[in-house]
Amino acid sequence: MPVLWFLLCGIKAGAVRAVRLAYGIISRRKAAEEGVARLARVLSALDLTALGVGSTLGVGVYVLAGDVAKNYAGPAVILSFLLAAVASVFAGLCYAEFGARVPKAGSAYVYSYVCVGEFIAFIIGWNLILEYIIGAASVVKALSEYLDSLLDKAMSTSLEAAMPLNTPHLARYPDLFAFAVIMVFSVALALGVKESTKFNNLCTGVNLCVVLFVIISGSFKADTKNWRIPASEVPKSQKKDFGSGGFAPYGLAGIIKGAAVCFYGFIGFDCVATAGEEARRPQKSIPFAVVASLLVVFLAYCGVSSVLTLMLPYYMQDEKAPFPFVYDQLGWSWAKYAVSVGAICALCSSLLGAVFPLPRIIYAMASDGLLFRFLGAVSERFQTPLAGTLLAGLLTGTLAMIFELEQLIHMMSIGTLLAYSMVASCVLLLRYEMGGASTRGAEPLRWSTRAALRQLRNADAHATPTRLSAALVAILVALYGVWCFVLMVSVNQHGDAILAGEPLAVAICCSGAALVLATLWALSRQPVSEKKLAFSVPLVPWLPGLSILINVYLMLNLDYMTWLRFGVWIAAGRYPLASSLRLLAPLSSLLSVPDFRTDE
Repeated sequence: MPVLWFLLCGIKAGAVRAVRLAYGIISRRKAAEEGVARLARVLSALDLTALGVGSTLGVGVYVLAGDVAKNYAGPAVILSFLLAAVASVFAGLCYAEFGARVPKAGSAYVYSYVCVGEFIAFIIGWNLILEYIIGAASVVKALSEYLDSLLDKAMSTSLEAAMPLNTPHLARYPDLFAFAVIMVFSVALALGVKESTKFNNLCTGVNLCVVLFVIISGSFKADTKNWRIPASEVPKSQKKDFGSGGFAPYGLAGIIKGAAVCFYGFIGFDCVATAGEEARRPQKSIPFAVVASLLVVFLAYCGVSSVLTLMLPYYMQDEKAPFPFVYDQLGWSWAKYAVSVGAICALCSSLLGAVFPLPRIIYAMASDGLLFRFLGAVSERFQTPLAGTLLAGLLTGTLAMIFELEQLIHMMSIGTLLAYSMVASCVLLLRYEMGGASTRGAEPLRWSTRAALRQLRNADAHATPTRLSAALVAILVALYGVWCFVLMVSVNQHGDAILAGEPLAVAICCSGAALVLATLWALSRQPVSEKKLAFSVPLVPWLPGLSILINVYLMLNLDYMTWLRFGVWIAAGRYPLASSLRLLAPLSSLLSVPDFRTDE
């Protein structure tokens, strides 16, 4: 018996030590200091703003307004875009603070590594790789199909006749044009960032000029009666309900649903944050570029949606090509060609915005040892991650060439929303963290129920964070994510019952809302870090908390197949294998781990 008892104690001690070791590996964090940049710092604030505008203001500006106006909000599509812009600004401000705090390549991946730890950072980075691959492939596929339609299907007919792909789940033919365009963009980025951004600035400028042309030309045919259509004049049919007319024919619910759709029209500004090592003054230029690009995009969407619904009644809009349809109705067929030029330039700038961040995420992860080292190698001549850029282009081009990507489009959304939520959570954690590593090591954690309850309301009026307050903030942020999930599930599943005033549904919703507000209140009572930044998110914790709430709601609206594919992609990352390889770092210089200064 004593031998068995000692054996069990030994197994228990070994298991505890293994768990601690594993936790130490997956939770080790990277220092937030800037360090030495290996990439060329050549991008100005204007370059970054144009990059953000170009990647965000894609072809959707010519399509999204018509779809949301006809099917969701009517003329109140302007309010939908306003709500979506406000929600995007919440996420954008969080990115802006981290751009000032951590001016390094990698965006949300690096932010998570600095704040949360290696495991979550790997999940975010691996997910961002998928997001940018699918994003770039879908944009170049759209460019190929758009040009093919302008050429009266000449490309697709010739390629399908010469090289048909009679295989399920693949494209009808290999899209060699899409592959070639992706490789041209990748080679251009590999040979120099400054030269590529000049092309992006040109495309973005042309796109904005076309948007101005649409707004100005449309204002000559604007009629405010189209915002005041009486219910009697709204067409009735069994297939489609066009609401009750007026400015908001679908009511408040329609405006909110439209805002959820419009939110995806603002996705793309986060590519600015991946250029932290290539911006000249990242602490100032990245926050400026993020906020400025979102403002420009909102003004463009607002102007386009206004003139569109003023020119033609909302129920007559064409969802897929609203402006060519409107110009045909007005007898201005020539104006369609201006819109086509703008759409092509928008697709080119969106493509560059999708291709640009992918090799930088790969570079950041490879530099940290989470991907193969050669992917992070920087060319001494061009000062770009040459191998990572070309390999990313080859993979993206192959996907665009042989796959139909309609089923994978939603994967971009889940990756972006998850990254937004993580960055907002990191802002909360870092805002209430202790000062230096030495301070954290010197002060022991004195945890007790009574002390935690007193710290919830900061009864001792601490002016600076303590180990107890920092630990409590980490718990509160985790709980806040749970409460957001509970509240948004109740809203998503029982929205009609809540609006109808059913007691059980209302009680669940109110309970979730109370927990969310109570958690944010407790966070607001905690002492704030004294670290001075070039840019800080205002109204913490309320603004990042609202950003997380919105992102959780939008993620819950994605279909279950999207979550399934997301799970498969995360499993394909084989993080435990990556960690094991890093443990064997001393055996191979190829897999050596950088000597990070940890925050623990």
